[in-house]
Amino acid sequence: MKTVLRQLGRFKRDALLCIGLCTLEVAMDILLPFITALIIDRGLEAGDLSAVYRYGAVMVGLAFLGLVFGAAAGRYAASASAGLAANLREAIYANIQTFSFSNIDKFSVPGLVTRMTTDITNVQNAFMMVIRIAVRSPLTLVFSYVMCLLISPTLSLTFLIAVVFLVVVLGSIMAVTLRIFTQVFRRYDDLNASVQENVSAIREVKAFVREDHENEKFSRAAKVLRDLSVKAEGLLAFNNPAMMTAVYFCIIMVSWLGSRFIVGGSMTSGELTSLFSYVMSLLMSLMMLSMVVVMISMSAASVRRISEVLNERADLRQPDEAVTEVADGSIDFDHVTFSYKHGSGKNALADIDLHIRSGETIGIIGGTGSGKSSLVNLICRLYDVNEGAVKVGGVDVRRYDTEVLRNQVAVVLQKNTLFSGTILDNLRWGDPDATEEACVEACRAACADEFIDRFPDGYHTRIERGGANVSGGQKQRLCIARALLKHPKVLILDDSTSAVDTATDARIQTAFTQKIPGTTTLIIAQRISSVEHADRILVLDGGRIDGFDTHENLLKSNAIYREIHDSQVKGGGDFDQPA
Repeated sequence: MKTVLRQLGRFKRDALLCIGLCTLEVAMDILLPFITALIIDRGLEAGDLSAVYRYGAVMVGLAFLGLVFGAAAGRYAASASAGLAANLREAIYANIQTFSFSNIDKFSVPGLVTRMTTDITNVQNAFMMVIRIAVRSPLTLVFSYVMCLLISPTLSLTFLIAVVFLVVVLGSIMAVTLRIFTQVFRRYDDLNASVQENVSAIREVKAFVREDHENEKFSRAAKVLRDLSVKAEGLLAFNNPAMMTAVYFCIIMVSWLGSRFIVGGSMTSGELTSLFSYVMSLLMSLMMLSMVVVMISMSAASVRRISEVLNERADLRQPDEAVTEVADGSIDFDHVTFSYKHGSGKNALADIDLHIRSGETIGIIGGTGSGKSSLVNLICRLYDVNEGAVKVGGVDVRRYDTEVLRNQVAVVLQKNTLFSGTILDNLRWGDPDATEEACVEACRAACADEFIDRFPDGYHTRIERGGANVSGGQKQRLCIARALLKHPKVLILDDSTSAVDTATDARIQTAFTQKIPGTTTLIIAQRISSVEHADRILVLDGGRIDGFDTHENLLKSNAIYREIHDSQVKGGGDFDQPA
């Protein structure tokens, strides 16, 4: 809770003002039954009409002040709760930006989305109730009980019995529902995951006619969520019967005992009337507190989930004295071992000893699961090694300022991402200050100009979210152009030309040598034609180096490389290249 409340920031003033105004509102409300008793006893029963007018005017004034204080308290409560929610979302989002891939894997993307939406909304609603109702109701309860004690200490004991009864019942309900709501929010994660997976892969779902299967999967997740919610709400439904039991008990006791006291002369009619008002105020405050209990039960699980994200610290830490300059594009792997789950015994890479000179073009080839992507992920420090060291420019990547390192290592993936905005907006992710001429030149080098020029708006054509309005090959070429604008010391192409034909692929490779001649280029590919002209080619198998030499030498000495080459060339060539 402390972690969440620390995010109030400048809205702490609004929360305190709300609490103060609620206190004044309660004071006005508590005085009204007291004035009512004076009107009855000193005005009506005494036959003094001037006293009725005088106390009536005071009553109207108190009611007006209560209205003003209540309206102001509501405004400040809305401002404080909405401000807390906004600050929480900003804090979570900012912290997520520092996460490594392993941190994100720990929570999952749907889990993080649920925390930033459903969980924060629950906390916002609960906080508004806490600073208003959870302040107003206890004060009303205490002040009403004090007034009851002043009027009749004997009758006040009946209210104490009702309060103890409700505290026991509501406390028991809250203890059970808290555990259920913790499960409910975990099921929200599963539901969001089902939706995200279905929507992101909707083309595959339709292509394989799996709509019914996906509907059933979603229905199962929704049913589990519904069953848990019904279970929790079923328990919370006991709040109202318990509340009404206490209300009727108090009304019966006050009516029975109060009438006896009036007959006996120890209580006036005005005091009994005000006592009824205080009883109803007291019990209504308990009813409102029961609503707060429900909200707290729901939000307690949300608070814990939000705190987990806020307290999470990135696995990849900035060094104390970070290196802020990358000397060159040389890359060294010194006996590197790496696994995605430390201590699992399943290594993605094992004893990688590899040395690449600055400016070299290196091809990387191997079967699925051989460790190609894992290898290049370590260069820009998306993960840290388990053993050994990865060096760029002769310096361990763990000693660099992360932003400096990643600004000098450009990565183009097979599954590229474009963002909503114009083509120029997307290109300038590589260099925010790039001129339009520089963007055009980069697109020409990436062979992207040929399709951009056909768009009616050219480089000002709007790209839809995720690049939905361009093809896979067009998307790849735009991402290559975006990487070229960084002028990096290391360029990593992770199967990034898989969706273009071999002729275009060859032109792109030629452009690299012309536009960024001093850049170290690593090309991960499935096609031999994409890497055969590289200075050296790395063959990976099962996370280990199986060969590292030129194309010609590997054909003579490496069985895996020769097998891949023969299956592609002798088997009929690449998809767009004759055998």
